[in-house]
Formats: sequence, structure tokens, C-alpha cells
Amino acid sequence: MPTAPTKLLRLAGGGRVDRHRHDEHQIVYASAGVLSVATDAGTWIAPATRAIWVPAGTPHEHRAYGTTDVRLVGLPVNPLGLDAPAVLSVSPLLRELIIAYTEVDPSEERLRMRAVLLDQLRLATQQPLRLPAARDSRLVAVCALLAKDPADTRSLASLGAQVGASERTLSRLFRAEFAMTFPQWRTQLRLHHALVLLATGEPVTTVAHRCGWATASAFIDVFRRAFGNTPGAMSSATGRDL
Repeated sequence: MPTAPTKLLRLAGGGRVDRHRHDEHQIVYASAGVLSVATDAGTWIAPATRAIWVPAGTPHEHRAYGTTDVRLVGLPVNPLGLDAPAVLSVSPLLRELIIAYTEVDPSEERLRMRAVLLDQLRLATQQPLRLPAARDSRLVAVCALLAKDPADTRSLASLGAQVGASERTLSRLFRAEFAMTFPQWRTQLRLHHALVLLATGEPVTTVAHRCGWATASAFIDVFRRAFGNTPGAMSSATGRDL
């Protein structure tokens, strides 16, 4: 496996990095735009207030939504002790460290910077932002229905009737496969789609309704709690560093 690169990668909207893996751990951070990381276990997505941790040896691929500056930081050590991908909070200091680290050539200066970066990573908290991949065919079918239309407000019982599974069975599958309830998963799905739409320039009110929130204010409240800023702030920052 190749060593995980440390660099700045600029991707146009819809740009991809094909499936690959590294023998080092990696921090993946979009300082502008929105980036997703997909593995066999699911998809993680993050705006500029979040970063994605990719453990060594994990096959993964990237996709950009909107013009995206991807900051890749390869690490031979695991300061987080995590053996699975995760979304991490990014403080203002950690953000500036990642940006500076990916713009400095290998040197003693970068080694000193990495020591501080590792200290800040140890303070970063995990965020429950992911779309796990379903295995059971009934769960796959329900997830596909809502991925096609996140604004679909049907109950789990109604969705189950369409795919041939009871509400009780589907509820059990959501907990067993995703470690989430159905409402928790649906919120994750809607936030994922909201990030994609905001990155492509859709107005906040339009995004709220297309993703299933009854009002823009309800959407803004959920978004702020998930990402630490408003969708309007993220939307206005698309295509440039915050």
C-alpha cells in the first residue's frame, strides 16, 4: 500500500478520487466546498467545520460537491485510537494547522507543526454524521426510497408496506445494522443531502423543503446543532476558504 499523501487537492464539483487505500492513517479535510468519503461500511460527509478520519488500510474513495479544496494529512501514528472512519469536529486552531501543514514542504518546521496538530486532534470530538451501508435487502429498499426523495414523510410502517416488511422488522434492522433508530437515520440522510444541495448553490429555504423540513427555521436549527454553523454561512462560503 502507498504512504498516505500530505497535500492540497483541488476538485471541481462532482470530482472524484477513485477507490484506494494507504498504509498510514489520514485526515481528510475540505477547507472549501463539501467532501464525502465512501467505504464498504458507509459514507461520511463533512463541510469546513468537520474533518474525516480514515484509518490505515481502509479502502475508500472521495467525491466533491461544489468546488472543493481537499486537505490530506498522512499520519504514521493514530492519536485518536480509532480503527474505523469517523467525522471529527474542527476547531479554528486545528483548521489553521491543517491548512498550514498541507502547504509546507517536508521539513523540521512541518515536524514541529505536526506535534501541535496531533495534540489538537486528541481534543477533537467525534460527530455522529454518517450514512451506513445496508445489507438486508428490505433495509436496502427502504433506504433507496428515501435517498431518492429525502422529503418523503411516510412512516416506517408505510414504507415497510411498500417493500414487504413490517414496521417492527425494519425498526429492528435499523438498530442492528446501523446502531440508529429510523428517525435518527432519516435525519442523517437529510443532512447529507442538504450539504450536497448547499454546495451546489441551492437557497437555504429550497434545501429545507427538498430535504423534508417543514420550515427553514427547523432546518437551520438541526443544521447548526450538527455542524456548528448555519446553512447560510456554509452556503456563502462554498468555493472559498471560510
